[in-house]
Amino acid sequence: MAKAILMRETGGPEVLRLEEVALPPPAEGEVQVRHSAIGLNFIDVYDRTGLYPLPLPAVPGREAAGVVAAIGRKVKGLRVGDRVAYALPSAGAYCDVRNVAAARLVKLPKGVKDETAAAIMLKGLTAHYLVRRTYRVKKGDWVLVHAAAGGVGLLLIQWARALGARVIGVVGSGEKAALAKRHGCHHTLLSGRDDIVAGVKALTKGAGVHVVYDSVGKDTFIESLDCLRPLGMMVTYGNASGPPPAISPLELAKRGSIFLTRPSLFAYIAAPADLAAAARELFGMVVKRKLRVRIGQRYALADAAQAHRDLEARRTTGSTVLVP
Repeated sequence: MAKAILMRETGGPEVLRLEEVALPPPAEGEVQVRHSAIGLNFIDVYDRTGLYPLPLPAVPGREAAGVVAAIGRKVKGLRVGDRVAYALPSAGAYCDVRNVAAARLVKLPKGVKDETAAAIMLKGLTAHYLVRRTYRVKKGDWVLVHAAAGGVGLLLIQWARALGARVIGVVGSGEKAALAKRHGCHHTLLSGRDDIVAGVKALTKGAGVHVVYDSVGKDTFIESLDCLRPLGMMVTYGNASGPPPAISPLELAKRGSIFLTRPSLFAYIAAPADLAAAARELFGMVVKRKLRVRIGQRYALADAAQAHRDLEARRTTGSTVLVP
């Protein structure tokens, strides 16, 4: 048996309840992983509320780290006792032990702790594809990051700065502004207080930024478009405030032939070779201390509901892990 956070219906955090569930031995091509840490992400909220529908009952969670406890048939390259981590397109990580396809696991190097890996598999691989593939950030680029003090935001700031970009972060409080600056933000703007578009234009001497990374969605979408320079790229990769509004393609033309994309991590790491390459680069940045991973909160697995409440209320900073 495994202990898991099970949701039998969609709704508020109260639908998350700790239960015992049956766990079969790993099937062919699978590995049984005993979790030491589980990552918390806003996609878990989308799953819980039904924005991203799951077959019920369901166990939320997309990323975790732990130790290989058992190996199924025809699995190569992994042994019992290996430290591993994963980020998956399907839910199921809010548990103490589970079976995972071996092809979706990556081994952890000595310089990366389990909690760090659980905190960055989804968020770190997201930061990787955003700055290295969706828009390849270059030295001298102006970059605007919304939710800059969040889990992905802090990683984006550091990675973009390491690539030579000039980084503007949008945050929700003075405390979060200080945190973003400590992680490499050159400038910060406060949502709800500052005029974001005017602030960006002032900082860039009227030009606008090369790229906007926006995980907020509905509340920031139009102003994000207005922050771009001609031929700039708007990357909308999350919906924390709700899905962005529908717009006419002409809106992109009249702002200077700007680009709009809505990428997904799992399209970028669908091939095992792409997953391995991205993880190597991510872990390399951590080991070289070019990425500092801030775990702002830790909750017991049984307290997953409270973790969701705090995440939705924007009381969290950096990354959050659940500990079985």
